[in-house]
Amino acid sequence: MNTATMTRVALMAAVTAVAAQITIPLPFSPVPFTMQVLAVLLSGMLLGIRNGALSQLVYVLVGAAGAPVFAGFSGGLGVIFGPTGGYLLSYPIAAALAGLAAGTITRASRRRALAAGFAWGCLGLAAIYAVGATWLAAVAGLPPAAALAQGVLPFVPLDLVKTGLAAAVATAAAPVIAPSRV
Repeated sequence: MNTATMTRVALMAAVTAVAAQITIPLPFSPVPFTMQVLAVLLSGMLLGIRNGALSQLVYVLVGAAGAPVFAGFSGGLGVIFGPTGGYLLSYPIAAALAGLAAGTITRASRRRALAAGFAWGCLGLAAIYAVGATWLAAVAGLPPAAALAQGVLPFVPLDLVKTGLAAAVATAAAPVIAPSRV
């Protein structure tokens, strides 16, 4: 891995940490509204499958080690093993899935790039919801319907907007970063 790639991986981990601090707590859910989904999907779309996933793995490991990079400037294994830990653990998977659009975003027409980014981003978003809600149900002792009501349904509309925004930003930025993508 060259220096430029390592820098991009670290930068996207840092962007995710910053996005985590844009937080709106929800009174009916232990899961806050954050901008992390945007950063996670964007990392995959910009960096590709492997490096997008690596950026999110770095983010999760840094937070697990105790750095205050998770929502609300929290960090540590307590957060990972808490009710929102499944969402965090899903980020490398989601970035890898969104990264499946990277080639199309780089080489295709703008319309096709946006469509591919949005489609693969939605698949990444589905992975976040699946792992996150399952973990939330298990850790919080919630029935599946309650986990969906607290950890998925309130987030879908804005997360779809964030997915579209990630696709648009990646499509605009791809010509600048594509030549050095590994």
